[in-house]
Amino acid sequence: MRITGKMKAPVFLAAFLLLSLSSVFAEKPPAGIVPDPPDVPRMNTQHWVPARYKVVREQLLGKECGILFVGDSITQGWEQEGAEWWKKVFLPMKAVNFGVSGDRTESILWRMEDTELAVKTPPRYCVLLAGTNNIGRWEGKQPAEETVKGIREVADLPDPVGKVLRRVERPNGLVIEKTAVPMGVIAIIYESRPNVTSDAAALATKSGNACILRCGREAWRSANAIVAALREGLRTNGLPETAVCLIEDTTHASANALMTAVGYVDLLIPRGGAGLIRACVENAKVPCIQTGTGICHIFVDASAEQDKALDIIENAKASRPSVCNAEEVCLVHRDIAVKFLPKLARRLGPDRTAKGLHPVELRLDPRAAAIIPGPPAGPADFDTEFLDYILAVKVVDSVEKAVSHIAAHSTGHSEAILTRDEAHAALFTAAVDSAAVYVNASTRFTDGGEFGLGCEMGISTQKLHARGPMGLQELTTYKYIIHGNGHIR
Repeated sequence: MRITGKMKAPVFLAAFLLLSLSSVFAEKPPAGIVPDPPDVPRMNTQHWVPARYKVVREQLLGKECGILFVGDSITQGWEQEGAEWWKKVFLPMKAVNFGVSGDRTESILWRMEDTELAVKTPPRYCVLLAGTNNIGRWEGKQPAEETVKGIREVADLPDPVGKVLRRVERPNGLVIEKTAVPMGVIAIIYESRPNVTSDAAALATKSGNACILRCGREAWRSANAIVAALREGLRTNGLPETAVCLIEDTTHASANALMTAVGYVDLLIPRGGAGLIRACVENAKVPCIQTGTGICHIFVDASAEQDKALDIIENAKASRPSVCNAEEVCLVHRDIAVKFLPKLARRLGPDRTAKGLHPVELRLDPRAAAIIPGPPAGPADFDTEFLDYILAVKVVDSVEKAVSHIAAHSTGHSEAILTRDEAHAALFTAAVDSAAVYVNASTRFTDGGEFGLGCEMGISTQKLHARGPMGLQELTTYKYIIHGNGHIR
């Protein structure tokens, strides 16, 4: 990687902005507060949770609580598998069990902050178990070697800065060159994934930009260690270390300062959950690229090869459910629904359980529920990015109906059709208005590395300037350089 002479002004601005932010943090945050990252308190959306909350509230209402147990299925299991010891040891101590099967740390934090527990007296003690289900969320995590690989791949890519995008020689002899140049100072607000730190820094540096990184508080130490290593590398190679900056403050104030840093930030890119992205898009006064939440669809056409379709759906949903390119909705053509849906239920349920893998819960529309058993899809399930082992399933009558459903519910990220009918594939790819549209392939390929970009700054779901995985080219703008020879007009 290298930084050209064009970096000098952006680097200075980045350093100046960091100094100016220090005064902002001491003030009251401006209007338009950015919400906490979604992996800091958020509710568990699994369908059995409301019933569990109701049971616990009834236990606590107006009662004394000596010990409050908070956790996941291990904690809840004290009332079930451990019922004998629970009754013998803990109930006499006025213990209340608020374990929720499948709960993760972020939801436990939400429960502790936002659930109204009407206890007569506060518990004397709280036994907290958290994190076991978060470990499961790291299925398919990116190892350190892959992070390094992504940086090296970016370094090996052609330098986009200075590339002549278009050259025109006019009849009067003027030569006009449309030439790629750096954006300037790019600010990235992101949440908990430390690899975003290295990806963003590598892409920004290679494209001649300075970057200001603002991560979530839960990942700050990891991000800081990565930035320290990157800045050491910059110094060693005689480059300005201020080309990569990490903001220490992780409160709303720093995010809002970046959103309103007119004259200092040339481009803002948010990466994270819907709340963060929406807050940036709605409140930013600097140019902002909307990276998208992914309500990704796969449509299984009547002519699809069903064994291949099962492989693709399992990969798209279960290989790494917590990422934006994971499938959230499966649409199945009515002509094959009776045969295909039982295969799908078996493949994502018992077959995965038998292999020691996490099963996928299918939430079914009425037509699907008439074929296979499962929880009914609620009103919001076709508009939800589950980021979990949950898949909404709907039976549709035609390719046109599948396209209409996607148009009504998609976030414009990635969609796929599984078919052997070329006409249906052509119709689907022409009509579906998303950043990435697949034919007979998993949506999990919407990724900078898979697209040959080394890594990505994010997946843009908007239509202006950048769309889909954003690599080096999307981090540049252009200017016209005109060569004359005494020309006057």
